[in-house]
Amino acid sequence: MADAFVTFAVRKLGDFLIQEVSLLTNLRDEVRWLRNELLFMQSFLKDAELKQSRDQRVQQWVFEINSIANDAVAILETYSFKAGKGDDGFASCPKACACICKKDNKFYKVSKEIQSLKQRIMDISRKRETYGITNINNNAGDGPSNRPNSQSAMVPTLRRTTSYVDGQDHIFVGFQDVVERLLSELLKAEPCRSVISIYGMGGLGKTALARNLYISPDIVNSFHTRVWICVSQEYNTVDLLRYIIKSIQGCTKETLDLLERMTERDLEIYLRDLLKKRKYLVVVDDIWQREAWESLKRAFPDSKNGSRVIITTRKEDVAERADNRGFVHKLRFLNQEESWDLFCRKLLDVRAMTSPMERLAKDMVNKCGGLPLAIVVLSGLLSHKRGLGKWQKVKDRLWKNIEDDSIEICYILSLSYNDLSTALKQCFLYFGIFPEDRVLEAENIIWLWMAEGFIPRGEERMEDVAEDFLNELIRRSLVQVAGTFWEKVTECKVHDLLRDFAIQKALEVNFFDIYDSKNHSISSLCIRHAIHDHGEKYLSLDLSNLKLRSIIFFDPDFRNMNLINFSSVFQHIYVLYLDILGGTVPYAIGSLYHLKFLSLRGIGNLPSSIGNLKNLQTLCVKSEFRHLCQLPPETADLINLRHLVAPYSEPLVHISKLTSLQILKDISCDQWKDVDPVNLVNLLELSMIDITKSYSLNNISSLKNLSTLKLFCRGGQSFPDLEFLYYCEKLQKLWLDGRIEKLSLLPNSITMMVLLDSKLMEDPMPILGMLPNLRKLEFLRAYQGKEIFCSDNSFRQLEFLSLACLENLDTWHLATSAMLLIKGLRIDHCKKLNKIPQRMKDVKLFKHT
Repeated sequence: MADAFVTFAVRKLGDFLIQEVSLLTNLRDEVRWLRNELLFMQSFLKDAELKQSRDQRVQQWVFEINSIANDAVAILETYSFKAGKGDDGFASCPKACACICKKDNKFYKVSKEIQSLKQRIMDISRKRETYGITNINNNAGDGPSNRPNSQSAMVPTLRRTTSYVDGQDHIFVGFQDVVERLLSELLKAEPCRSVISIYGMGGLGKTALARNLYISPDIVNSFHTRVWICVSQEYNTVDLLRYIIKSIQGCTKETLDLLERMTERDLEIYLRDLLKKRKYLVVVDDIWQREAWESLKRAFPDSKNGSRVIITTRKEDVAERADNRGFVHKLRFLNQEESWDLFCRKLLDVRAMTSPMERLAKDMVNKCGGLPLAIVVLSGLLSHKRGLGKWQKVKDRLWKNIEDDSIEICYILSLSYNDLSTALKQCFLYFGIFPEDRVLEAENIIWLWMAEGFIPRGEERMEDVAEDFLNELIRRSLVQVAGTFWEKVTECKVHDLLRDFAIQKALEVNFFDIYDSKNHSISSLCIRHAIHDHGEKYLSLDLSNLKLRSIIFFDPDFRNMNLINFSSVFQHIYVLYLDILGGTVPYAIGSLYHLKFLSLRGIGNLPSSIGNLKNLQTLCVKSEFRHLCQLPPETADLINLRHLVAPYSEPLVHISKLTSLQILKDISCDQWKDVDPVNLVNLLELSMIDITKSYSLNNISSLKNLSTLKLFCRGGQSFPDLEFLYYCEKLQKLWLDGRIEKLSLLPNSITMMVLLDSKLMEDPMPILGMLPNLRKLEFLRAYQGKEIFCSDNSFRQLEFLSLACLENLDTWHLATSAMLLIKGLRIDHCKKLNKIPQRMKDVKLFKHT
């Protein structure tokens, strides 16, 4: 993995030599020497990383190389930043002389620091010979990280092979009998509240089994109040109780203010009262201690109405003692037949597997001991190996680590991880930064990777390359899909065993560290810090000499952003992710010149200094209680901004200056009406809220590259004229939420469409059926008529149709040659539609969950 950091450092050093044309000759020579030495060291890293698991000294050698690479990048970026500040304006000769002196001083300092790095490199060169680390760069290796230029070479390959298609991340194999048994326990006539406990070792699929039960149509129909919470090893009972209440009641300002004032006992009583008259199902996932369950169970009343609780745990004693009347199920391992079935389902191309390869694979699968997580990771690894020889090498490596006739999952994870390219290793490790069991927005992950410099620049959009990287990790079963929409992954997570593995690997190479509030400590060598709680204690540490590049806060109790020393400690960070509740953003945030990613939550307004962040790529402000924030006019100076997600109140008059903008979300119609979008040539996705009939949206047609459009009317309002949509020639995905008086013609480019609360009086099918590329169509309270007509040759590409809450619909006419490619159908709450066309009866039916 250190190879990833050295590669990044070498690229940065090269860029520095090109960009800093005014460098003194001796300093340029120093930087060039440093770059060449790191290139030389890079050739030994593969051999070192293979040996480090067996030799602590070699592990320390890799650690030191990584530290030098990180420090080299930090030194050059600090120099560039300070030298750039020194060049600002030469209003007078004395000032010019002063700036030149300052810049010379910067040259001296950076030269001195590079001299220190040179000495450290000479020291570790001697250690390399002592530890017997050889240059194996010319040997044939299995992993893509062995190939030259693997980052850039990988991109076009990924584009062809890793688009996300399957909507089900977890293929549930081997437990159908268990599902049926547990469903019968959940749905049985017994009125007393009871607890179903599922326990077993990590990787067996406890959460997947519970999720399968949770979304079962029978469960959805039987329990109208359903809540899912993750407890994990580090838990806070107050936060868990608040989360359950918010899941049931919603997140109004009044509710949240009330909950903030409540003690644990108050919350417990409040939740009991809330659940007393409800038949509820609560899933309490990943409990580690009996105390955690004891602190929660008092809040779940027994109203003798058939309510149920499901808990999942690795601990047998937690499961056995959860409820005297409860049902306990120990999750078993898969048998050989089930294991092979799961392996084949996750293999990308089963047809390419020859008989000798199949025999090899069965040997390896059998040694996984029936552990589903081990099987799917192995399948993901072999999916990216071509031919019998490559599979044999995988087997040979695994067989070196067989104990008790089985393979420990850590060895499979290591082998899969080592097979990743440099960029993919970085992307995978990044998941370990986030709290356990956290479901992550795929967009956020992609934008964070870009800001961190993991995504190589090339001919393709970095967002597309990053999405391919995410899909690649999913294909390898290193990342799980938690949500999809419009054929894209929208949410993802990692299994806790994989998260533990990522944290372990990250610490080995100083990739990141997570603040330990108990010991009040964090690694001073890591350039990325994650703070999951006790943020104020973290900020009391002496952070002044750290070369931090990313600060990620997850602390709902942290309020005072004035405690953050933006002017010094955080001055050179790329990423500032503040998942905290509210607070005022200090003016000093404008000094974070290097910042590329800024995420804030519950913020009222941003200072004018935000306009100084010329390198910012992503600005994301998450609102609370549908409040709007205020963006200063200087926001329009963010010339490199690519993603703006912020529900703001005052019009951003010069938004058309943001020519790099690709995604604009949550903009109010009030803020859009006076925008001249003609220069927003890169805008691909637009999401607009609070639309009323009085506004014209015609200027949207000027967005010539727009591919995704989501429009939301103010509650109960109607859309203005939508004829402009016909001129959006590249529009592929369209979401319309609001009353539509008359549906206009749409561009032929549309592939996916949602109509929500449209309340159309005329049958929309004749217009929609003409769209030659439409593949997915969803209606929700969209039509008030009694009949729909799908004529001959209409909906020629349609694969999925959803009809929901069409209360008056009683007849569906479907011509023989209409919807010939339909694969999926969802019909929900169409109470008068008693009969569907005969041909639709063979189509797979879906239900809302």
